[in-house]
Order: sequence, then C-alpha cells, then structure tokens
Amino acid sequence: MAGPFRFGVTRAPALVAPGGVWLNADPPPALADLRGRAALLDFWTTSCVNCHHTLPVLDQLTARFGAHLQVIGIHSPKFPTEKNPAHVTAALARLNIRHPVLHDPELALWRQYAVKAWPTLVLIAPDGRLVHAASGEPREDEWAALISAALGGEVPAPEAPPMAPATGTARFHFPAKIRRLPLPLGRAVYALADTGHHQIVLLAADGAEVARIGSGIAGPGDGPWGGARFNAPQGVCADAGALWVADTGNHLLRRVDLGSLTVTTVAGFGRRGPILRDALPGPLAALASPADVATDGRRVFIANAGSHQILAYDLSFGMIQPIAGSGAEGLYDGAGTGAVLAQPMGLDCGTGGRLAFVDAESSAVRLLDTASGAVSTVAGQGLFDFGDRDGTAAEALLQHPEAVAFDGADALMIADTFNGTIRRLDLAAGRLSTVGSTCLDDVCLPPGAPRGLCPAVGGGFIVVESDNHRLVRLDPSAGGTAHFAG
Repeated sequence: MAGPFRFGVTRAPALVAPGGVWLNADPPPALADLRGRAALLDFWTTSCVNCHHTLPVLDQLTARFGAHLQVIGIHSPKFPTEKNPAHVTAALARLNIRHPVLHDPELALWRQYAVKAWPTLVLIAPDGRLVHAASGEPREDEWAALISAALGGEVPAPEAPPMAPATGTARFHFPAKIRRLPLPLGRAVYALADTGHHQIVLLAADGAEVARIGSGIAGPGDGPWGGARFNAPQGVCADAGALWVADTGNHLLRRVDLGSLTVTTVAGFGRRGPILRDALPGPLAALASPADVATDGRRVFIANAGSHQILAYDLSFGMIQPIAGSGAEGLYDGAGTGAVLAQPMGLDCGTGGRLAFVDAESSAVRLLDTASGAVSTVAGQGLFDFGDRDGTAAEALLQHPEAVAFDGADALMIADTFNGTIRRLDLAAGRLSTVGSTCLDDVCLPPGAPRGLCPAVGGGFIVVESDNHRLVRLDPSAGGTAHFAG
C-alpha cells in the first residue's frame, strides 16, 4: 500500500464542498448519518488509469462488508474538462460506478483531507474518526483488514462480486477505438471496440452492422466468437488473418481468428500486472489496462496504459517485451525503456517503422522509431501542461488525447478527447491545427469525447464520439462531420 498516513484522534471533515455536486446519491450521504458504519472515501479523477484500477477493489470491499461499509467517491479533477459535472456523469456510466460520488470541482475536500495524489483512499471509523489514508493503487486484503479493525470485528468471508452485464440500449455504448480492416471480411471494412457492450463490432462501408464478436457479458472467456467474453475492450486492430483486441478490463491481449471465428487469449492472465521489465512468453506477461493495439504485420504493439509503457508482441515467437517506457510516469524522451511515458492510450503504425502514440496524462503526441527504439515528443510539454491552443509544436496545447491516426506519411490526426475536438499535426512543418467540426447533416450533437478515429473508405476519417455513443464521418476539406453510425 503506497503512501500511508495515519491520524490521531481527528474527526473527519464534513463532506461539504463549495460548488460541489452529488451524483449517484439521492439523498446525499452525510458522515453524521453513517454512525455504526465505516466510510471509505476514494479521491479520484476520471482521467487517471490508477483510479480505474481502484474500482474493482472498491467493488470487492463493498461485497465483503455489505451494509457495514459506505464507499463514497470524491471526484477531484485534474483537467479543466473534468470540472464539468456532465463529463463526470458520463464517466460514472462508462466506468459502471454505482456508489455515491461528490464532484468537488474546486478541490476543497482534497485540501481539507490533505490529499496529495490520485488515487487516495481515506478510512473513517463508525464514530467519525479518521483512521487511515494511503495513496496509490490499493490491495483488497490490506484494506479489508483495516476496515475490519475499524469495525471492531472479524473480516467477513468475501463474496464474489457479480459480473457486470452489458449496459445501454443504444446501438453502441461508450465505444472507443476503430480500425480499417486491411482486407474486407465479407461486407465488413471496419472493426470497432464497443467498450460498454463488451463486444467488437464489424461494420460495412456504409456503417451497417455486419457482426458482433462477444456475448456482451463482461468477463474473460475464449471460444467461438459469439460466446466469448470481453471486459470493456478499448482497442482493436487487424492483420490478414486475425483481429487483435486490447481487452482493457481483463488486462489481456486477445486474438480473433477470422478463419475459425474463435477467440483466444495470447497475453496476460486476467489481473493487473506490474511494470514489464523483460521479454516473456505471452501467457506469462501480466498486462495493465491495455488501451490500444496496432500491428505492422510482424508485431502487435500494445499501449499498456497502466504501466506507462509500449509493449510489442512478436507474432512469430509469441514473446512480449517492453519497447518504450521505464514504467515511471512523466514526459522524457530517450531510447526505448529509457524514455518516460504517461498513460499511453492510442497508437498507430506509419511508414518507415514509425509508431505514433498519444500520452494522455501528459497531453502529448509522440513518435517511436521501432528500429532504433528512440522516442521523441512532437507535441506536448508535461504532466500539468494542457489546454486548447493551436500553433507550433512548442507552443500548442492539447487536453488528454486518447487516439491518433496517420494522415499520409507526414501528418497525424489526433482525437483531443477532453477538448472534444480533432487536431491535425503536420510533422514536416511542426504545426498543430484544429480541424473544423461544423455539422454537415441534420443529426447535430455537441462534441462527444472523441476516443477513436481511422481513415474512412472513400476519404476523410471515421471518428468515434464516445460519450454520444455514435460514429461520425469527418470531411477535413469541408471542415465538418456527418452522422455515420450509432
């Protein structure tokens, strides 16, 4: 358990924040009303992958202690977009968070509870005393022991939390990445990670649905593609014989054989892994929230967001190894694992062995030379340098980008997720510009957190508006978008 700090006989500050908004709470809980129950406060923010890793532990603790424990999220934003209650509401649905959450846009409780990092858990005893706090990803057994001690009893026998069913009645539910297939599969030319439905969807050139892969029930499970299970997959790519899936919630790399129509697990073993140091056979390599995949035909590259690394899976030998990122979080260029990354969320293969990727937490766009291992930053300045500004690479700012696609050999299209825009980076000129998003049809919606994009059949790009649960077609020459699917 990282960063513990203890308290004397100190009363927990009331859960009141100027400008605060309660979500998932009717009525909002008050500490004074929780006497007889322990309270566990989770200081988190929507963009933080370590905060996402905390959620299953909170579910396990809730299942174990039942009515004796009240989990309360304190949403403490890092990025400007995260101050918007609508953004947080969408994140609660996307992440399947059901416990009460106090959105604290001004970080008032962050300061009152002396929190320094995301995530931080704070335990409050039934009599209102602050008992324990620690930052970093929690271990369920350690917190179970602390909660049991605060309750003055034995640790109850754990109960298995229920599998999360697919949610949403819309055609897509918080979809993420999309890719063009290298060869058509019947009518299918695109593969989409329908994250909230725990499925991969094959789409025709006109947006019509061709097939769904996965049962729609969250969990791990290989087999025929109609009955296999995924858990919030975010990334997908394809070669001539298979789809490759970044099965984010399961911490797995999955292969969908396009001949036998079966799903197999090729890397990971179903729980969040540590920093990867060495080359390992796929089944022995624990992944950490893989967020995207791309392939050059010899390797599958993995944006391993939870360990701040780029990994490569060798298709000939079945070995997986780190090729960029030390495992520390930050923005530092260098060779291979000497570079420092910050939650890589999207990547794409270009010509000449170049791999483009976006580091969400440093709001940066970076290039990896897959031959030399050199990592270079082409836009972005640091973990706390973000905004919405065009200009030269040195002066431009983005806000938590989550997807990238090559536009020819010398330009990149970027899903600037928290700004709700698509940006184009001219690599030769070193300039970033915003691509116009005028509505070109009668299905006009506010920007919906773009989390994926790929070149469209016939020109332009298909953009995944995740929070709008739909896809749009972007015509850069016309400076606008039109509804495509969803």
